[in-house]
Amino acid sequence: MAAEIVNPRSDNTTDQDGGAEPLDSFDPAFALHRGGKMAVQATVPVRDKDDLSLAYTPGVARVCTAIAEQPELVNDYTWKSNVVAVVTDGTAVLGLGDIGPQASLPVMEGKAILFKQFGGVDAVPIALDCTDVDDIVETVVRLAPSFGGVNLEDISAPRCFEIERRLQERLDIPVFHDDQHGTAVVTLAALRNAARLSGREIGQLRAVISGAGAAGVAIARMLVEAGIGDVAVTDRKGVVSADRDDLTPVKRELAGFTNKAGLTGSLENALAGADVFIGVSGGTVPEEAVASMAQGAFVFAMANPNPEVHPDVAHKYAAVVATGRSDFPNQINNVLAFPGIFAGALQVRATRITEGMKIAAAEALAAVVGDDLAADYVIPSPFDERVAPAVTAAVAAAARAEGVARR
Repeated sequence: MAAEIVNPRSDNTTDQDGGAEPLDSFDPAFALHRGGKMAVQATVPVRDKDDLSLAYTPGVARVCTAIAEQPELVNDYTWKSNVVAVVTDGTAVLGLGDIGPQASLPVMEGKAILFKQFGGVDAVPIALDCTDVDDIVETVVRLAPSFGGVNLEDISAPRCFEIERRLQERLDIPVFHDDQHGTAVVTLAALRNAARLSGREIGQLRAVISGAGAAGVAIARMLVEAGIGDVAVTDRKGVVSADRDDLTPVKRELAGFTNKAGLTGSLENALAGADVFIGVSGGTVPEEAVASMAQGAFVFAMANPNPEVHPDVAHKYAAVVATGRSDFPNQINNVLAFPGIFAGALQVRATRITEGMKIAAAEALAAVVGDDLAADYVIPSPFDERVAPAVTAAVAAAARAEGVARR
């Protein structure tokens, strides 16, 4: 019999029978998660022997033989073309850090139901009991025949960069690390609308990103691709610049395509006169540094649960404020991007997700706001039913335009 989760409170509360009180009894999160948040459901009936003979043997043999002769038929006669593997090793889970594969499962289940709810895409959580790059790559490659795409989730940097790159090289299905690219897509969409609200173009803006991890690197890359005027990225030691001798290979590459102004020194120094602050690192930015930014600046402080700049402080100096939290306006939420991106890629059976497809997703997401654009509405709600169809269509069209679509 499975062990019951017990109340960890120091008072060792017990129920009337003298046993430990289940967490369900006082925490609704545990009540919701008991038994898991998802299940497999058949899409065809098995009511009698005729149904059974078609769904399984002997009818299934004809389908298997056809796929063996024409492998591309697997996309038409199995669920492969509409199912994504949500893969993690549990090393960078939300704000919890390295909690391991089993503890990561509630998050991976949550990701899977968001795929279904917001994109109509089936997804399967896969938590791997390994952290070595080679082991993860080889495991995912061996699992890949069952899936139409791979969503890498909560894998710590810098390993996540190499894992994604190597899987993209070896697989002919979309591989997407959402912590990087989902965050970047939604950030770019919000920034485009903030710029439009202020009557400026992206190319007129200088941005500073706090955090040179997965999200920070991807955001910087996407902003450069979108034509940002300049962007500098900072880590714990200050601006990532070419003159530093302590950079990892990823940061050396980052220094090569960012910081055209040649800034050095601290985050606070870089923020002086900057038009945009993007926080994906945690920590706290001093109020005086925010005050030193350009007039009409944008502050996107996305750390959870504590933004790098509290909105109450940011609003004193910034024209547009965004966070990663749902209890403030302008939430930068990855669920606005990844369901539609995968839905569009799977719709056309794309071999990969390109930079052009990501930028198309950001532009479509920004366009949903339309004429309702306001300082407290530069990005739509995840519950806006226009979001997923718009992103799906844009990504599918971009995949065809870039020659990575197979239908």
